[in-house]
Amino acid sequence: MIKQEVASVLAELSEKLQGSLFTDTVMRTLYATDASAYREMPLGVAIPETQADIKTLISFADTHQIPLIPRTAGTSLAGQVVGAGLVVDVSKFFDRILEVNKDESYVWVEPGVVRDVLNVELKKHGLFFGPETSTANRAMMGGMLGNNSCGSNSVVYGSTRDHVLAVEGYLSDGTFVTFEAEDPFETVKQLPEGSRLHTIYTQTLAALSNPTNQQNIQSEFPKLSIKRRNTGYAVDMLLNSNAFIADKPAFNFCNLLAGSEGTLCFATRIKLHVDPLPPAHLGLVCAHFNTIDEALRANLIALQFNPSASELMDHYILECTKANAEQSQNRFFVEGDPGAILVVELRADDADSLAKQAQAVEQAMRAADLGYHFPYVTGGDVKKVWDLRKAGLGLLSNLPGDEKAVAVIEDTAVDVNDLPAFIAEFNEILTANNLYCVHYAHAGSGELHLRPIINLKTEEGHKQFRHIAEEIARLVKKYQGSLSGEHGDGRLRGEFIPWMVGEANYQLMRELKSWWDPKGIFNPNKIVDTPPMDTFLRYEAGQQTPEFKTAFRYKDQDVLQHAEQCNGSGDCRKTPVSGGTMCPSFMATRNEKETTRARANILREFLTHSSQPNRFNHKEIKEVMDLCLACKGCKAECPSNVDVAKLKMEFLYQYQKENGTPLRSWLVGHFATVSSLASYVPALYNAVMGTPFLRRISNRLVGFHPDRTMPLLAKQSLWSWLKGRKSIDAKKAVYLFVDEFTNYNDAEVGRKAVLLLEALGYEVRTMAHPISGRSFLSKGMLDEARKLAQANVELWSALVTADIPLVGIEPSAILTFRDEYPDLVSDAWLAKAQDLSKNVLLLEEFIASEADAKRINKSLFKADKRLLKLHGHCQQKSMSSLVAAKKALSLPANFEVQLIPSGCCGMAGSFGYEKEHYDLSMQIGELVLFPTVRAQGPEVEIVASGTSCRHQIHDGTQRHAKHTAEILFEALA
Repeated sequence: MIKQEVASVLAELSEKLQGSLFTDTVMRTLYATDASAYREMPLGVAIPETQADIKTLISFADTHQIPLIPRTAGTSLAGQVVGAGLVVDVSKFFDRILEVNKDESYVWVEPGVVRDVLNVELKKHGLFFGPETSTANRAMMGGMLGNNSCGSNSVVYGSTRDHVLAVEGYLSDGTFVTFEAEDPFETVKQLPEGSRLHTIYTQTLAALSNPTNQQNIQSEFPKLSIKRRNTGYAVDMLLNSNAFIADKPAFNFCNLLAGSEGTLCFATRIKLHVDPLPPAHLGLVCAHFNTIDEALRANLIALQFNPSASELMDHYILECTKANAEQSQNRFFVEGDPGAILVVELRADDADSLAKQAQAVEQAMRAADLGYHFPYVTGGDVKKVWDLRKAGLGLLSNLPGDEKAVAVIEDTAVDVNDLPAFIAEFNEILTANNLYCVHYAHAGSGELHLRPIINLKTEEGHKQFRHIAEEIARLVKKYQGSLSGEHGDGRLRGEFIPWMVGEANYQLMRELKSWWDPKGIFNPNKIVDTPPMDTFLRYEAGQQTPEFKTAFRYKDQDVLQHAEQCNGSGDCRKTPVSGGTMCPSFMATRNEKETTRARANILREFLTHSSQPNRFNHKEIKEVMDLCLACKGCKAECPSNVDVAKLKMEFLYQYQKENGTPLRSWLVGHFATVSSLASYVPALYNAVMGTPFLRRISNRLVGFHPDRTMPLLAKQSLWSWLKGRKSIDAKKAVYLFVDEFTNYNDAEVGRKAVLLLEALGYEVRTMAHPISGRSFLSKGMLDEARKLAQANVELWSALVTADIPLVGIEPSAILTFRDEYPDLVSDAWLAKAQDLSKNVLLLEEFIASEADAKRINKSLFKADKRLLKLHGHCQQKSMSSLVAAKKALSLPANFEVQLIPSGCCGMAGSFGYEKEHYDLSMQIGELVLFPTVRAQGPEVEIVASGTSCRHQIHDGTQRHAKHTAEILFEALA
């Protein structure tokens, strides 16, 4: 159809859907990629809400021969959900757990159910779904079915295929189907001749009954001993059933659908086998080795002890974790610089048995003269080790410049006994091609994720991409392995399936696709009939990276390369159940458009392909950036450290060069000036803002939501109070940074902070200084912010030392010294800014460090018993941690401090005040924070260090939250 006809029929389709259909450039761009190296613009994006919508979409596709591409979290590594048809995203509305049957050990789910969310529900019943991908906190069951996902514990739980009992859904002609264990020869007798189902059954049974086909399948497919087998359609699994071979498992088409990547059937419900919860006691032997070969030989020893996982991290992965803000804290168990670490997970019913197993593993490895350090990790530290391992995928994107660790040969699986020899040959091939590779993941299952470093923006990089894929495919065939162990074939490996299983078996797969989907409308060009694997790549050969003059510096990159660090792994699609901050707007809306990934993708697209002189000058970027709260969660939690808050500030700065700064943004940016003027008549200002009718009028005038209350001015600013008093003399001194928010609005908090520090024996020094500039930063007014950063660094770097630090009260203000200032100041002052940042502390950090140094003790506080619920400020969690806050609040002997497992509060500076953002702001608060606060009795103290957080808690729950300074001051003995 020509373009006008397509637009017409899509408009007609949109009217028939209860859900949504998007054909705009923004949404099509955001769905043009997944976590792979591929990019192709779809015709549109459908977000179905009901089963009827699915039927409507299939009928439309069948009539117009427009492909449908089923998608859940979009974290596929082989381009499975990239294509030119309609992407059908079921992640938002098909997310129900429909039935849990404990007695029969099964659960019915919809395809949008997140694996970890499922296990939270199953745990209530003493049950557990085993396969655990590294993306388990956002991977969905539909995607796990499509890719036949495995995970680190596949040595025990196998793959998703091993757990699929039944699938309900639709064939490409709209036929509703249910597949489960059956006698297919009996079933086919009940089917109407000429029906799609009749064709599928008769042709499949005839093909698999053919002795020649049987011989071809048995001789050419990967070894049966390889549990991770995702090469092409799993006709070998259908053949290996009691329909054809006695004493084999029952025939079940679900074995075929698992790993079929949505090319055969559109699944809407999945029945899964679940297991009892694993033994409660879990421990890790983190064996250190000098070389990868040693680790792989030790892996064979580890498997003799029936571990639940045996995972490898190589030297390169471990080096990457050093520079990652979050993962550097998870390296506590690493001794020196090992060539590889093998993490052997053991489980037992009691701690003593577990410890004995761990000791036995170590002894066996030492007896074989393998390994030099064997830390044994239990309890809460186990999660830190696994978080470090799982972060490997994203961390590999942190390489500066255009060279990246590319997913091209990362999914090979061989018999575990062949793994040492296979990897040795693998590395010889890489060396011969002047490439090097990172090694990590599933040693216990015969599969390492192996990623060579390639620059796909060059002609040479494109040649290497294809050449290395061909070489490794031949090597895998030599070992009768599977070219895909768990990531699927998609567009990446489909081209090599004839090599892997032989031409006859490949033609059988092509025929099978035609029986199920004769018009090719379900995710075509995946597995079979794929285009060449080096076409439709995200980066073009010979692509030039434009030069940008930016306000921020980006270390060893430019702004585009920083956005390109996002590889699509989708960590930003976590749910509130998973914890963490990133990404609050997505957690509330469940829209791909609100992910951190989407923001990086839209920047990459337009900064690469724009024809504008100012490549930032696009409303499309503004549209996608709009709901970024600049919470900084991504800077810490994104494995690739993509700082989208910083990118948003840069974008606003560049965009406003061409389009001007809106009045509301100007007023927010000049918050300190406006507050200073209003502080001359605080009673009048407070009378207006404290009167709902007048406040609503005032809010509307400046573009704030009428229902949002406004912070009132202190009767006396903190600066005024400080000028009227003398500080005490003490052995140790600190400088106090009087931020603009505490000065004008929260002066009482500031007074309590000063009095607290003095009562603890510290001289509090103050002097006139520039404001932090946080409000300028938030609105992209970076010229103003740079001047303040420069002035503050010049002033404080001459005064602040490790012995006399600079202490701040408001996290968003004081943390600019660590975060944005080093990226804003002139080159001549960069080193000074970096040095200064090391001696700038949150009040909580200072108190905690002094307590650790035994200069503050519990005797200074009352012994009253009190329960505190602590909500952490986003930037505090990103640039610091809540450990210091909890430690400081725990100084009073009988204070119990519990962290509220909340992400962002939803206010995020001015975001929650703005009329178009208010509802989302409150929705974010309702995810975890508001319900938790409401559930607390009046005797429980709510603690929040951020002024915006305290305001949000008040507006959302009518509870008064206190700063740590207030809590500790009131607790002084």
